[in-house]
Amino acid sequence: MSVFIAHYKSPDASSNRAKGLFEFDSSARLGSKGNMHDARIRMLEMFGNDALGWSIEKIEKKTSKSLDQDGQLELDFRKPIGKKRKKKREYW
Repeated sequence: MSVFIAHYKSPDASSNRAKGLFEFDSSARLGSKGNMHDARIRMLEMFGNDALGWSIEKIEKKTSKSLDQDGQLELDFRKPIGKKRKKKREYW
């Protein structure tokens, strides 16, 4: 499961405006319907009935620098990507 940050906003016409962000866990990919659903459910759990009219503006993945675990970064063991070679043109 990954940690994401969601930015929310209440409607402009509401009497008590709210704007802010919160963290949530999701196993879905960033930008997917499942991720948006997890964010919406977490927002309703945190703020209750007040959050029914609120909308989620943006969701971003929380970087490893901002995780307050033990400061350990992930290692990437994939092979490095080679340089892309230009296609040679043959002139007639």
